[in-house]
Amino acid sequence: MEEELKCPNSSSEKRYFPESLDSSDGDEEGVLACEDLELNPFDGLPYSSRYYKLLKEREDLPIWKEKYSFMENLLQNQIVIISGDAKCGKSSQVPQWCAEYCLSIHYQHGSVICTQVHKQTAVQLALRVADEMDVNIGHEVGYVIPFENCCTSETILRYCTDDMLQREMMSNPFLGSYGVIILDDIHERSIATDVLLGLLKDVLLARPELKLIINSSPHLISKLSSYYGNSPLLEVKNKHPVEVVYLSGAQKDSFESILRLIFEIHHSGEKGDIVVFLACEQDIEKAYEIVYQEGSKLNPDLGELVVVPLYPKEKCTLLKPIDETEKRCQVYQRRVVLTTSSGESLIWSNSVKFVIDVGVERRKVYSPRIRADSLVMQPISQSQAEIRKQILGSSPSGKLFCLYTEEFASKDMKPLQPAEMQEANLTSMVLFLKRIDIAGLGHCDFINRPAPESLMQALEDLDYLAALDNDGNLSEFGIIMSEFPLDPQLSKSILASCEFDCVDEMLTIAAMVTAPNCFSHLPPGAEEAALTCWKTFLHPEGDHFTLINIYKAYQDTTLNAASEHCVEKWCHDYFLNCSALRMADVIRAELLEIIKRIELPYAEPAFGSQENTLNIKKALLSGYFMQIARDVDGSGNYLMLTHKQVAQLHPLSSYSITKKMPEWVLFHKFSISENNYIRITSEISPELFVQLAPQYYFSNLPSSESKDILQQVMDHLSPISAMNKEQKICEKCPETTEQRCTVQ
Repeated sequence: MEEELKCPNSSSEKRYFPESLDSSDGDEEGVLACEDLELNPFDGLPYSSRYYKLLKEREDLPIWKEKYSFMENLLQNQIVIISGDAKCGKSSQVPQWCAEYCLSIHYQHGSVICTQVHKQTAVQLALRVADEMDVNIGHEVGYVIPFENCCTSETILRYCTDDMLQREMMSNPFLGSYGVIILDDIHERSIATDVLLGLLKDVLLARPELKLIINSSPHLISKLSSYYGNSPLLEVKNKHPVEVVYLSGAQKDSFESILRLIFEIHHSGEKGDIVVFLACEQDIEKAYEIVYQEGSKLNPDLGELVVVPLYPKEKCTLLKPIDETEKRCQVYQRRVVLTTSSGESLIWSNSVKFVIDVGVERRKVYSPRIRADSLVMQPISQSQAEIRKQILGSSPSGKLFCLYTEEFASKDMKPLQPAEMQEANLTSMVLFLKRIDIAGLGHCDFINRPAPESLMQALEDLDYLAALDNDGNLSEFGIIMSEFPLDPQLSKSILASCEFDCVDEMLTIAAMVTAPNCFSHLPPGAEEAALTCWKTFLHPEGDHFTLINIYKAYQDTTLNAASEHCVEKWCHDYFLNCSALRMADVIRAELLEIIKRIELPYAEPAFGSQENTLNIKKALLSGYFMQIARDVDGSGNYLMLTHKQVAQLHPLSSYSITKKMPEWVLFHKFSISENNYIRITSEISPELFVQLAPQYYFSNLPSSESKDILQQVMDHLSPISAMNKEQKICEKCPETTEQRCTVQ
């Protein structure tokens, strides 16, 4: 086996089995001598001294002792499953070993790709692994995340988010450019990962030379083993035991218990950082304010308390995980990291000695019946609780404080966290699978079947959006929609904007609603000043138009600013999120590139004219006719057109700020929670809705006063107008679809 894995460019086997290096002699001369003799087979250059320093750190990882066994299994099997605790090293080391395998066979079957659920993790792993391999990031090792590609055609090992590998299958169904595919963090059960698990079964049959590595937490292993048959399994455990303290009674007032624990630990003088797992992002913001304010009053002799909010769902900033190499001040600093579920994969530092776990989370659960998300507070799973414990397993004397009882953990917590596929809107997934069906990979053997009602609702929505033909296959319109890495409703609005001559404006709206919230988190006491600044951007026609104003102001500032610092200062002065606006700029550029690539018509911008305003609303309605609400009592209580839920406008809506409540609005987001807010709203007229909503969608609406009003509007239309509308708008008609937007 060692002969098979020997590097063709080196006479030494040590490159592929670094454990055979004599690391007992740590003198500098030995390192320099080795450095002179040994070349890096990936770039042909001598190894740097940093490579050998990092190599010793790698050898201390729990996964390292399994290297020989892994390489042997990789040679002899098509699928290898790795069961590893958090921070055992599987996400950084296994891809490097796979790169060595591909190099040893001269990349005849392709390179290595490793998926991650979170884009922050993909970027940080690529940076770390490039450093460990002593190569350049963006060349031999790279990453691909939504709207950012840091790879070349010569990249040997790339990290990517699971949704990016899924999208790659649209143009490369059998993933022929890869010899090894690694699916990491399977236990997080994202939709894209579950889809890849199913589709790769067929790809493996079609490509016997392809290797698949599956990394997961131990809790999911039995399910994976039965799903993929008799595949070899490697198990890796962390080194150190963890002390677990259950605090009965803390659940009743968990927030107060968390704060008390943080300050008790800090006063104890025990060294080490603290990670706190909270239920939701609102709790992060609340805890941040309190700990920040109270921490500034502490005795400076105890050291500085540095509060680090970590938002796993944040899409704009690549949040840097806690890094042991960060320089500390001379005064001792203790970091308090505040995060939520899914933040486990972002905690890399061995300096974490304390974890506080509330044991509950706020999950977003989609209801296909009402086409809306509900925010539900529920216990975390036993697997999530175990992963939080494993964060401490790589350092001795770690302590986990559970703000719940052992009985709660055994009785109320389910063994595994629910798959996202069973709780989310599946319209985008079904559109992708319909597109893949063109390549003969439409059948997907899911590890957990999605709910039939969710699939039916997704198919119904795609039918309403004219993405399907009369046989249930993708229409030409649907194929074009699938080219955009967006929600299908947003893709439909962009395509409709081609007809209504407002593509430029629609791309800006699409970029701004896809990027994170452009409004900054406000520090205490800054609300009034922020509202004064934001009022300068308000547009009387609604929030979608306000977003265009903000983006145009940001663009003008960027063009006229002397430096990037000036742009950041402008954003800070106006309480805007600079990184979110940068991301919107990147997203918009990619969407424009897609428009040009498939040669869709692109009109000159005309923002501000009355005709353009009407056209933007038409384009928005073409995609979001299923998200309409009406103010039923004139006081801002909006009843959804599709169900009986009542909601209010978000406090940051332009209408809330100006106190002018339109009767009919189109909205972008709605979640059922304690505050039933509809977000990003713009006024529409019932006449416009009747003209643009598909007739068969309108006929399927439940009976309501709002529907009766719309029916009256429809009845008042002249027969000629009704006939013209039917010919022009009916999205069931293939001929009409072709007229509205075709690939040139």
